[in-house]
Amino acid sequence: MIKNAPGIITNMAVKHLFKKPATISYPRGELHIVDNYRGKLSYDPTECNGCRICMRYCPSGAIKVVNVGTKEEKEIEVSLEISRCIFCCQCVDSCPRNCLSYTQEIDLSTMNKDDLTVQL
Repeated sequence: MIKNAPGIITNMAVKHLFKKPATISYPRGELHIVDNYRGKLSYDPTECNGCRICMRYCPSGAIKVVNVGTKEEKEIEVSLEISRCIFCCQCVDSCPRNCLSYTQEIDLSTMNKDDLTVQL
């Protein structure tokens, strides 16, 4: 048994009682996000050629690329299931045309499960 254990615990409790908290009171506190934070996925359809590399390399299967037009039109729809995304940035790294990027948007919670599938 440690000698004077109550004294050590009391000293530590008093010392930490007057320190600033390590967390902030969100949403009332000011939120500081670092520049390379991986928030919600952003998609630029003008650069996309529909190669589906992002969908293939997504480890959680959160990205779906679907053809909606004819073969001549090459029209595609890209959707993201936020509930499945693990924010690993693999899709952004593997995109050859750099049409995917992450934003600083972090408040992705919702009460409706249907809102977690987003058309990009």
